[in-house]
Amino acid sequence: MVRILFVCHGNICRSPMAEFVFKDMVEKMGLKDKFHIESAATSREALGEPVLRGTRKILAEHGISCDVKYAVQLKASDYDKYDFIIAMDSYNIENIKYIIPEDPESKISKLLYFTDEPEDISDPWYTGDFKRTWQDITKGCKGFLDFLSQADYI
Repeated sequence: MVRILFVCHGNICRSPMAEFVFKDMVEKMGLKDKFHIESAATSREALGEPVLRGTRKILAEHGISCDVKYAVQLKASDYDKYDFIIAMDSYNIENIKYIIPEDPESKISKLLYFTDEPEDISDPWYTGDFKRTWQDITKGCKGFLDFLSQADYI
């Protein structure tokens, strides 16, 4: 089983979007049983809060529900629980390093590293552009799934 944790600042916009997009992708491919997929925050600001309305809306437009998700925080012990810790941007990578200072197994990366455009995924909390975030996350999740397939994880 491949264990994946998507991470952003508050766990109410981008990382839950990535969590549920990726869950939807693997389910549609008949691979659901091969994965454990979650998401978490580097901050404590929104702990216990539901997914932001804009994220819920764009997921629902694509037939994906995230009703069961509430923000949780990344813990140092998550390093041992997950095979991949996937951040949405460089700022998240820096914050992950405060919680998980060592990455000897190279588990930590940005989602768009798995694409031909390894940039940051903009935060719709600030931009309001959930459609662009959806596009980037979908592209990143497809690239990550391709990587996993090519590397014989699945």
